[in-house]
Amino acid sequence: MLNTRRLHLLVAVADTGSIAGAAAAAGCSAAAASQQLGILESDLGVPLLERTARSVRLTHAGEVLVERGRGILADLASAEQEVHSSGGRLRVAAFATATTRFVAPALGAMRRRHPALRLTFTELEPEAALPTLRAGEIDVAVTHRYAPSPEPDLRGLVQSPLVADPMVLAVPPRLRPAGDAPVRPADFADAEWIAARAESGFQAVTESVARAAGFTARISHRADSYQAVLALVAADLGVALILRSAVTSLAGIALLEIAGPPNIVRQVQVTSRRGDRNPAIGELRRELTRRVR
Repeated sequence: MLNTRRLHLLVAVADTGSIAGAAAAAGCSAAAASQQLGILESDLGVPLLERTARSVRLTHAGEVLVERGRGILADLASAEQEVHSSGGRLRVAAFATATTRFVAPALGAMRRRHPALRLTFTELEPEAALPTLRAGEIDVAVTHRYAPSPEPDLRGLVQSPLVADPMVLAVPPRLRPAGDAPVRPADFADAEWIAARAESGFQAVTESVARAAGFTARISHRADSYQAVLALVAADLGVALILRSAVTSLAGIALLEIAGPPNIVRQVQVTSRRGDRNPAIGELRRELTRRVR
């Protein structure tokens, strides 16, 4: 099967009269262009160029291929333009809090700029979003990872950082220590803990932080939403690690800065498949970056 990049190079040789001119048009070195043209000749099994020390010209086979190649490349360019003019497709997934804070507004801006864009959204946590993305069922996933939890499997994927949300310790006021010095999670090793429902994976931040701090948290209560976690803390049922950005009221709770282990943050990323050239992905990434800033 013909390689379109090599076909472009051959047509550029016909247009410029030299391999150096074709290389300049293609944005590569003359040596690389010559190598690619040699591969094209090898693939077809016929010489396409007559090379001398000072010049190059097309053979009859080369002229035939250039003539047909112009039509092939024109058809491909037309098809690409048609795809872009139709708006294309963008399938997005994100976890709930990111959706509320910046993903939904960003998608709304994309829709206003590109009414023909076939845009779909699914709410997914990272554990589900990354395999779904790798399988080609979505194009972009807004994901997160809690440090110090393990790195996810990113084979075939690429991530761009969006924002790092610091975590604090939410405690009932009676457990607030004197002074404003940061606390260590191990200072509350004997307390009851409130955590997310997941006991492993990206959501298991309480387990990961406790393990890094040298103790096993006694988790008595689990909840899906941050507001539910905070309500349980306010009811004096335990302590909880919480994102500072998730706290909208201090009623019945005290927030404590954490001294260590270091880097207790939720890192949020835009994740896509490596090599995906969909221009809407780059535009969405820029829109998300603008909104989180």
